[in-house]
Amino acid sequence: MSSAIEQARSLIQQAQASLNSALSFLKKESLVNGRVNGDKLDRKQLACYEVAYCEAEITAAKVMLDYSQKVKAEKGGSGLRIEEKLALQYSAEALQNCRGRFNARRADFGFSRAALAATLDSDAVDAFINQYLSTDSLEAVGKDVLEHGGFTGEYMLDHEKEMIREQFRAFAEEVVAPRAEHIHTKDADIPDDIIKPLVELGCFGLSIPMQYGGIQPDEHEDNLGMIVVTEELSRGSLGAAGSLITRPEIMARALLKGGTEEQKQYWLPKLAQAEPLNAVAVTEPNFGSDVASMKLKATQVEGGWLLDGEKTWCTFAGRAGVLLTLARTNSDPASGHKGLTMFLVEKPSFPGHSFEYKQPQGGMITGKAIPTIGYRGMHSFTVFFDKVFVPDSHVLGGKEGVGNGFYYTMAGFSGGRIQTAARATGVMQAAFEKALSYAKERVVFGKPIADYQLTLVKIARMAMLLQVSRQFTYHVARLMDEGKGQMEASLVKLYSCKSSEWLAREAMQIHGGMGYAEETSVSRYYIDARVLSIFEGAEETLALKVIAKALVENAA
Repeated sequence: MSSAIEQARSLIQQAQASLNSALSFLKKESLVNGRVNGDKLDRKQLACYEVAYCEAEITAAKVMLDYSQKVKAEKGGSGLRIEEKLALQYSAEALQNCRGRFNARRADFGFSRAALAATLDSDAVDAFINQYLSTDSLEAVGKDVLEHGGFTGEYMLDHEKEMIREQFRAFAEEVVAPRAEHIHTKDADIPDDIIKPLVELGCFGLSIPMQYGGIQPDEHEDNLGMIVVTEELSRGSLGAAGSLITRPEIMARALLKGGTEEQKQYWLPKLAQAEPLNAVAVTEPNFGSDVASMKLKATQVEGGWLLDGEKTWCTFAGRAGVLLTLARTNSDPASGHKGLTMFLVEKPSFPGHSFEYKQPQGGMITGKAIPTIGYRGMHSFTVFFDKVFVPDSHVLGGKEGVGNGFYYTMAGFSGGRIQTAARATGVMQAAFEKALSYAKERVVFGKPIADYQLTLVKIARMAMLLQVSRQFTYHVARLMDEGKGQMEASLVKLYSCKSSEWLAREAMQIHGGMGYAEETSVSRYYIDARVLSIFEGAEETLALKVIAKALVENAA
């Protein structure tokens, strides 16, 4: 191991110790009768938001340092490889970001100036940051990336996963990309010549065990395979391909968690063949990530239930033949998340931006697509349920499933976060490639903008964020394949989505005026990237209610 990497590990560990101290302080400040009080912790939202990002960046730095040394051990080479350069650069950025957050509001984290001076503000940390975030260092990394055709490091996938990556990269380039701009500019439906080949490639069965007609091994999950496919499809288009498998994955996970054996045998093979396509109806107009407060009403009647109410941001609801729908079966507000049940609501598939379906029993379900600036093709709907009848057979989990819908929802969304990180990586890769190409072509003041120092510094940071996102996501996928990694999935989602927005913005900026033109793909990448921090757990909810809450409760 290089001495520089060893030093980075030591300094990142110091940052972790400082973060742990801040978490202990927040816990002490939030205790009531020996337990963390939610209301007291909620009065420290800004501090909680900051510690969540510190945890994400420190964890990412550790992943990158391990990755760089694994590459070095397997691939060899003299001097620092690009993987090591990016790992050191990112470690310096993580240290800088953490100390900046803590220094800005020391009292919020229980720090004195002297305490930080001995840790994150030490001479050693300062020297490390100044070395690896210096202009000369960043410029050299930018030149390295440019000279090697945008190479940001080895993927480090096994032979099987590398074959999958190549297969779906080719599909994205040959089938998805040529159609992406039309789908985006016309807000058109995703054509069958994208969906049908993906069915044949097994794309919709990635999260479904083989025994139920999918391609996932029966004995363990294959999150890494799903991540590799998602990244490559998102590189072709987030809205036209990269998000197609999200909804079947969520429904499959929910079924595997709580479905009866009969429901698994019936629905999972259908999902694997996209017959029908499915959507997820959870979000409500006044309740987004606050799943426990959902109000769509389910009233029990003979043979089933009647659903009344509204759902929104129900992506792909028009094309879907079944809606995985969360409804309140216990009208007592005090029942909270324990009063929710998951239903499988069947309907015909409708093209376009609106639909209306009247059931034989008299119930009505209607939907209208919400106009959006990006993420087009999937179409996100507001859906209205008017006395929609759902038979008992379509209650997820049967009788045992009544009141357990919240838990099935959480199981369904567990993979959605890491998959969203993979979608972010795919968008970043596409934007990065366009930025490099245009930087070499665009001439300003007599020379390509790729020759300018500021552009090289931007390229260095873009390369770093891209590879961190990829390797962090792969790391979490491997953890989840071992039955672990739930916290890390939230961390990588938080990190990658915000990073993708910055990278896509800089890719657009490098294009100058053409970057703002709808005819150039970088404008699409930018507005597509913007949605990533909002869906599958809004950034603020994820930071405060999932990450910070768990970190503080588990602090020493």
